[in-house]
Order: sequence, then C-alpha cells, then structure tokens
Amino acid sequence: MDSRLPLSPFHELANFNNNQEIPLSGTKPQWSRFLCTLLLGCVGGVLATYAHWPLPWMIGSLVMVLLAQCFTPLNLQPLPGGRKTGQWIVGIGIGLHFNAYVLEQIVLNIFPILVGALITTAVSGVGVWFMRKGGEDKATAFFSSMAGGSAEMVNLGQRNGAKLSHVAAAQTLRVVMVVLTVPAVFKLLVSNSDLEHTSLPVDWYWLGIVFVIGGVAAWLLQHFRQPNPWLFGPLLITAGASIWFDLHVGLPFGASQLGQLLIGSSLGCFFERSFFRYAPAFLARSFISTCAMVITASVAAAGIGWFIDGDIRSLTLGMMPGGIAEMSLTAETLHLAVPLVTAMQTLRILLVLFLAEPIYRRWLGRGR
Repeated sequence: MDSRLPLSPFHELANFNNNQEIPLSGTKPQWSRFLCTLLLGCVGGVLATYAHWPLPWMIGSLVMVLLAQCFTPLNLQPLPGGRKTGQWIVGIGIGLHFNAYVLEQIVLNIFPILVGALITTAVSGVGVWFMRKGGEDKATAFFSSMAGGSAEMVNLGQRNGAKLSHVAAAQTLRVVMVVLTVPAVFKLLVSNSDLEHTSLPVDWYWLGIVFVIGGVAAWLLQHFRQPNPWLFGPLLITAGASIWFDLHVGLPFGASQLGQLLIGSSLGCFFERSFFRYAPAFLARSFISTCAMVITASVAAAGIGWFIDGDIRSLTLGMMPGGIAEMSLTAETLHLAVPLVTAMQTLRILLVLFLAEPIYRRWLGRGR
C-alpha cells in the first residue's frame, strides 16, 4: 500500500501517545462531546466493575467508548488534558510504591531486570521476522514491531522511510491487545488470597507537594520532548520523595479509578471504523506477531524467575510489550511488585529508544 496515503486515524493515534490532544476528523471541540465521552466511560467502568474485570475503569471505559465510536454515529472527543491528568495521577500512585527497601531490592536484582529488558527488546525481532515474511519493507517491519512508544517509533520510522500509517497502527494495536488481555489472564492466575492487603493512609500534605512538583517536572519533560512526560515526571518526583522521606502513604479512594477513566476513555476516542477496514492483512500480521511476542516474553520470564527464584508473575508483567502505566496498574491491582514491573518496563523503553535506530541501520547496512 502506498505510504503516501492519508495517515488518519493511525497518525492521530501516534500523536495521542505523544501527549497531543487532537480532535478526530478535523472537528471543532465541543463540550457536549467531551461530557458524552466521560459519561460513556463511566458507564463502561461501572459495568466492568460489576463484571469483576481487571482494571475495570480503564478497560471498561476504553471498550465502551471504542464501541460507541465505531458502531454509532457519535463523534466522541477526549477531554482536553484528560489523558495527561490521568497519567499524572497514575504516575503519583506508582511512585508511592517505592521505598528504601524496594530500591535496595531493585539494585540487588538489577541483573535479572536488565536481562529481562534486553530479552523483551530482542523479542521484538519475532515481530520483525513475521512482518518481513508478510512482505513488508524493512523499515516498516522493524519500527512496527519495536516495543517502544508509538510516537517515538513513528518518528524514527519517518526518518528511515517506513510507512507511518502502518507503524502507528501496529504500535497502537499491540498496546490495546496487551491491555485488554494480559490483566484478565493474570486475574485468573492470581488467587483471591493473594489480593488481601492493607490500605495505606492518605497524607494530603505530601500528596499536594508531589502533585504540584510532579506537574512541573512533567511540563519540563514535555518542553524538552521527552517520552511519556506526564507519567515519568510525577513518577520520578513521587518515587524520590517516597524513598527519601520514607512516606508510606497512598492515594485517596477513587483517585486511581479516576486516572484509569481519563486514560481509557481518551484512548477509545482515537478509534473509528476505518481502523478495522484499513489494511486488514497488515493488522492481522500485527495481531499474530504481538501474540508471538507475548508468548515468547512469558516463557523467558518463567525461565528468569526459575533461575533467580523470583516472582514469575511480576517478572512476566515487567516483560510484557505493553504500556508502562497499564502494566504497572495491573501489578498494583493484583498487589504484585509494582516497582519491579515499573523498573523493567522503563528500562525496556529506554533500551528501545536508544538502540532501535542504530540496530536498524546496522541491519540495513549488512543487507546492502
């Protein structure tokens, strides 16, 4: 397919992951559409909660808005700044899981964490191989399969001549597949006894401090065009404060659910019917390659867990080719090792960002 074709809706999906709020189809933003999106997201979150889905407010809102966007005449739009606010809240929640003991454990287990991140990055080669077998050019196959941020891979693909619409479609489909399936599978595998926990107290003084400073950090990261600024900024500030001052505090009831709602409903808005009609053979290849990547990462995580006698479930979540926020929230919901999962996901993203283009150019040079 000609790479000069219009990029919508996949280019918009890539921009979505790059913290840009873009209305669909060039429509003028209207508050009625924003409120309708949130209302449908709330309905999906409530239904998913009663259905005992994992991450109900993220997955339920995503599915409900996606269905409305694809199968009704509604032209929904994400709440301006809503996804950033959701990531802001989620980043603070993840950062509060860090403390001195957890940091010590991460340092002691840095080798398996690094190995896991390297394996996850290497697993992307499965997708590259499958895409090439399907007839895709090298650039499109490579950057479509790398388990990094969608916007970052689209930008790298653009510099190297890939079909941007295909890259954005494959990246978005991979994240959504992992979000919709992995939490459900893990909930089935984790027994109810594992889910018993004690809620941490809420300290509004400290929460106010990390919320404000985390927002400033996010703005600075966004200004310097760093990936996932509204997640990483609050996360780093909150984790640093939690470790340094030994906080042991938690988010108030409903805060995590609000963050999930804002992220899930915003993501659902960037799908439309053309997503499933556009290049179906390519989307099928992307679907199969994502399944292969998930299976390979799961087997590798089981091997690492057996070798170091570690928690296989947390290692597997850390190696999943999904988003950092989604996998960390899954670990939080199932009361697994959130800092370990976050560390592995973050390290994998950094490895992909720094290594993807040099590896591709070396591969291209050897081919020539």
